[in-house]
Amino acid sequence: MSVIMAILNWFSLNILQQPAFFVGLLVLVGYILLKKPWHDVFSGFVKATVGYLILNVGAGGLVSTFRPILAALNYKFNIGAAVIDPYFGLTAANTKIAEDFPKFVGTATTALLIGFFLNIFLVAFRKVTKIRTLFITGHIMVQQAATVTLMVLILIPALRNQLWGTLAIGVVCGLYWAVSSNMTVEATQRLTDGGGFAIGHQQQFAIWFVDKVAGKIGKKEDNLDNLKLPAFLNIFHDTVVASATLMLIFFGIILYILGPDIMSNSKVITSGTLYNPASQSFFMYVIQTAFTFSVYLFVLMQGVRMFVSELTNAFQGISAKLLPGSFPAVDVAASYGFGSASATLFGFSMGLIGQLVTIVLLIIFKNPVLIITGFVPVFFDNAAIAVYADKRGGWKAAVLLSFISGVIQVAIGAIAVSLLGLASYGGYHGNIDFDIPWVPFAYIFNYVGVIGFIIVCVFLLVIPQLQFAKAKDKEAYYRGDVQLED
Repeated sequence: MSVIMAILNWFSLNILQQPAFFVGLLVLVGYILLKKPWHDVFSGFVKATVGYLILNVGAGGLVSTFRPILAALNYKFNIGAAVIDPYFGLTAANTKIAEDFPKFVGTATTALLIGFFLNIFLVAFRKVTKIRTLFITGHIMVQQAATVTLMVLILIPALRNQLWGTLAIGVVCGLYWAVSSNMTVEATQRLTDGGGFAIGHQQQFAIWFVDKVAGKIGKKEDNLDNLKLPAFLNIFHDTVVASATLMLIFFGIILYILGPDIMSNSKVITSGTLYNPASQSFFMYVIQTAFTFSVYLFVLMQGVRMFVSELTNAFQGISAKLLPGSFPAVDVAASYGFGSASATLFGFSMGLIGQLVTIVLLIIFKNPVLIITGFVPVFFDNAAIAVYADKRGGWKAAVLLSFISGVIQVAIGAIAVSLLGLASYGGYHGNIDFDIPWVPFAYIFNYVGVIGFIIVCVFLLVIPQLQFAKAKDKEAYYRGDVQLED
């Protein structure tokens, strides 16, 4: 027994609580099950592990760059600030978990594995569960598992038991991944003319809603292809340019408001890079600081891409062997090529306007948390909403719904930051699904505890049953035949 306990303790300390090696182990096991050559198995393990370690470098850089600004904001205005972006949110969630719940450092990765296999189970028994989709977008699963872990640990103290807490987080993650991606089948089949995939990203509830209401707002014949957009907006197709520009605008303004005296005050800035007037002008310090965010964000995203490509291959191969005929739920960017060429930039522009208007209102009404626009939600959420809205309701639906999405991202994001105590950690997930439905879920967790957790799980399980009940042709439902709703 002592030998077994020693092995389990070693595995817990060196693998379960070290997410990089746990992700590498998942890939290694997946490739072995797929009967890959040994050199591919080893290569996949190395890339996955190193990729996650690169992610940690990027996340650490974001923290060290942001903390001096947070300290200065709190000193001058007694407010916190948070970037609504899943990468900033991932960093904030992991940092807070490490500081407040150190025993749960590896929980999100373990919960990811539990959630993935629960998703497989739900699809395998689709005749009962009515679930047709397998969520295989690995980097999104990592981000979401971290945020959900933080929500559960903070809001449901009864689940701070390591075993039951990890199991509960894995279950609710798996249900969300399975159910929300299942909600996008008809909308995506309609958009792609039977493309055979669903969406597994950060805006599945929003896509379902847009598909239902867009046709009531406008006419699909009046689509975005009939509108001309300024050519300069094409620069925002490049994520480095887009993120650096956004960071320069927001942090440039913030740093100039704070001023060189505060940013060079060692009593205020106790960690991170202190401004040194003797070696650099404040103007160049502002540009360097803003661009440094983009650098670390790029590093973080490269690390994510590196381990996710291996993780996704392992997951996809397993799902293809175990669940033939199911719909893969993939990155939302896969849908962009089926919509108007203008939709992504149009959605980005209108969503950004919605965010900026709401940020100004938060400042006017002296909200205790300053929300800063992040690239991923303002682009990916609103681009997807514009693509799907334009397909069903033309440009009027795309304009209105992407603008409303921007408003929700900031307004509900500010509520989430306050609820989870993330103002001093600099970020929140920010994507539209992590405003609605996840913030309402969080309040249910907060006020009803474990019973609230059960209510959320039951709610998620009921959704596909309602989808199936509304289907006129029950067999067509499993094929994703959109004719039954048109």
